[in-house]
Amino acid sequence: MTENVTVKTLARELNVSIATVSKALNDSHEISIETKQKVLALAKKLKYERNPSASNLRSQKTKTIAVIVPEIANSFFSLAINGIEEIARKRDYHVLIYQTHENSEIETAFTESLVCGRVDGILISISSSTNSSSHFKSLVKKIPVVFFDRALDDIDAIKVTTDDYQSAYQATLHLIENGCKNIAYLSALSKLDTGKKRIQGYFDALKNKGLSFNKGLMVTHDPDRDKTYNRIKNLLIIQKPDAIISSVEEMVIPAYNACKALDLRIPDDVKILSFSNLSTAALLNPSLTTITQPAFEIGQEAAGFLFKLLDKKYITTEEIPVMKSVLIKRDSTSGHT
Repeated sequence: MTENVTVKTLARELNVSIATVSKALNDSHEISIETKQKVLALAKKLKYERNPSASNLRSQKTKTIAVIVPEIANSFFSLAINGIEEIARKRDYHVLIYQTHENSEIETAFTESLVCGRVDGILISISSSTNSSSHFKSLVKKIPVVFFDRALDDIDAIKVTTDDYQSAYQATLHLIENGCKNIAYLSALSKLDTGKKRIQGYFDALKNKGLSFNKGLMVTHDPDRDKTYNRIKNLLIIQKPDAIISSVEEMVIPAYNACKALDLRIPDDVKILSFSNLSTAALLNPSLTTITQPAFEIGQEAAGFLFKLLDKKYITTEEIPVMKSVLIKRDSTSGHT
């Protein structure tokens, strides 16, 4: 009977310890390049195959990470998950995906169930209803965690985010430069840093261009789509804005529908732009001007940092980038009449 080639076999043939072979196979920095090459050459020659189950048991690793997002159907999060999965596959890791439906209690229940050894680390984008950081402050002490897109400022953890303030500021300037003076804002994520930075960018752009803020021009998101639609419709009737900025893509279609119901022409009567990664933005009538986040790359970056944490590598704050969004100008903010 042919002997099953194991780590022990390789160690015996090379006259080194089992630990040395194991570390060489796992590309440990503790092992010299020369030894790694010898181990890999022999492993290939003897057709050595890893036993992932045994390896996981020895290391007490699950080879699994969790991704917790508010909503999978959201185009930003679906793209971010794709980026995460690409990095995880390269590391032979499985990805478990959980969606909180913007519910902080569900979010807490997920994280509590995951810290008991089910996964090696967690990537999370916080739900909009989360208003306390105490749970997350405790969580990051128990398991490697990386936040992406949505986070709370007072949590000491790695956060991969975008330039939300600057993006909202530039978007507001774009509308002002196209002649808009009565710019409405569709607000969401107001409890999170993401939402706070976006609305501050809007406020500051108005102020710097000598335009006063009218509280009546602010509409808040509601989980009930019909309520959001009615709020936007009332805004258009009462305040008569000449432009609308939507801080999330979920409020764009209700805004388009409200304009249609009131016979308002986009962009002639009302210009509209939104934070959005909708693949259909260019197909809307008229095509939608968007602040598009690098969602796929954010997922990749977040996953990369999580694996650095799992590898016990030191990460400096200078390494963590603020990802740049792009203002893509389309017909919904066109200056044509």
